[in-house]
Amino acid sequence: MTLRDLSLRYKVPLRTTVLILVTALVVTSALLVRAAQDLRADLTATATATGRLLARTLTPALLHDDVWKAYEIIASALPEAHARGGLRPDLLMILDPMARVYVSTEPRRFPMQSDPGEDGPEYAAVRDLVAAARTGTEQTFTPPSGQGFHVTVPIVSDGVLLGTLVMSYPREIFRQRILGFGGRAVAATLLAVVFLLPLGAYWGAQYAEPLVRLARAMRAVGREVPERVELELPAAGDEIGQLAVQFERMVAELREKQRLEQQMVVAERLAAIGRFTAGIAHEINNPLGGLLNAVSTLRRHGCDDPLTQRTVSLLERGLHQIRETVAALLVEARPDPHPLTREDIEDVRRLVAPEAGRRGITLAWDNRIPERTRLPASLVRQVLINLLLNAVQAAPEGGRVGVRASIEGGLVRLEVCNDGPPIPAEALPRLFEPFATTKAGGRGLGLWVTYQIVDGLGGEIQVTSEAGDTRFRVTLPLDREDAPGHPPDREIGVLP
Repeated sequence: MTLRDLSLRYKVPLRTTVLILVTALVVTSALLVRAAQDLRADLTATATATGRLLARTLTPALLHDDVWKAYEIIASALPEAHARGGLRPDLLMILDPMARVYVSTEPRRFPMQSDPGEDGPEYAAVRDLVAAARTGTEQTFTPPSGQGFHVTVPIVSDGVLLGTLVMSYPREIFRQRILGFGGRAVAATLLAVVFLLPLGAYWGAQYAEPLVRLARAMRAVGREVPERVELELPAAGDEIGQLAVQFERMVAELREKQRLEQQMVVAERLAAIGRFTAGIAHEINNPLGGLLNAVSTLRRHGCDDPLTQRTVSLLERGLHQIRETVAALLVEARPDPHPLTREDIEDVRRLVAPEAGRRGITLAWDNRIPERTRLPASLVRQVLINLLLNAVQAAPEGGRVGVRASIEGGLVRLEVCNDGPPIPAEALPRLFEPFATTKAGGRGLGLWVTYQIVDGLGGEIQVTSEAGDTRFRVTLPLDREDAPGHPPDREIGVLP
């Protein structure tokens, strides 16, 4: 696994840490460079001031050519410079106008009237610098190959160059000062880093945590959208808050899309079953009618043998049962000029009331249908009777069944509920298929017929079931042309 694959929970604090360390390194380096420049400037200013003072002190000695006096002056300047703070030169030397040694604090190394360049290329460069300098010019010089830092101050009297004072400082002065300052700077930087690193890691984790939660929630959304997606993000107007709002909206739309797709699959499956069963029913009806005619003829003109008569009666009952089942599968609609009225809904109540009374069930009735609608009364009554009888059978003894009928938004809404046990979850997807039943002894055609009628009228039927509350909701458009996907000339019982 590479750094790119790390979680933001770790990547953001790591990058914050690296940024803090790089910033600390850059700041420390800049401070060290600045300290070196300031130290060099301070040393140059101090050395030049000291050189000017010594030059004025040495002027009388050089005018009188008093070598010992000049030596005493430069020799006494070394401990004095040391006492002033450690900017102590290693060597003080006076060169005459010919750039030869007049006197030095190291006479064995630089004898009088000797060429300073004989000591090496460093002092050869100093000699050449002094020889090429004009009268009264102060200079600082660091030879590329040398180990020292040199300051030259001319000794002038009445415009006449008497000599040049050369002050040589070791580079060790810079190293010691820089190391001392660098140590303090590094200590301060480390102290700041120790304080900032946990703070940066905490802030980084706080910024990354919402994105981590969002990624975890997005992983939970796979081929199917779960009913609940855990996404606990603080409400905010920043980009992360907006992203959370859009994610929740996307999940809601995906969940709605999934619900519609499931409904479409169920509707297509039921439509296919409808076409199949309608075709089979028509094929059965033709020979079935012939068989019933043959049985009727045999009963009228056959023999009087009791066994034969019993057998013929058995065949006739069986054939009639087959015809009833086939008729239920066809759900054929006959012309119904009578439009649905409020009284039609009340008729259903009177029809079902005896069955409900025998089981001690209370009917909660809410009929808000106006005096006249454009829907066929017989079909709507059949839908309501089927749902109501199922609810009465599903409710416990002494239970409650509720019915509500109303018109809202150009739709007739029928709702039937009961307080019986819930419908098993595995039975819900196939509840409206033929012969699918959860009741002992039931044929499973009531809900199938109901679905066929509702679908033929361009409506929808939905069911929700939980402990103590099972509800069937039917919506039927008053104008069938308003129903999407349902042409106005479509016949009930012939599914798409």
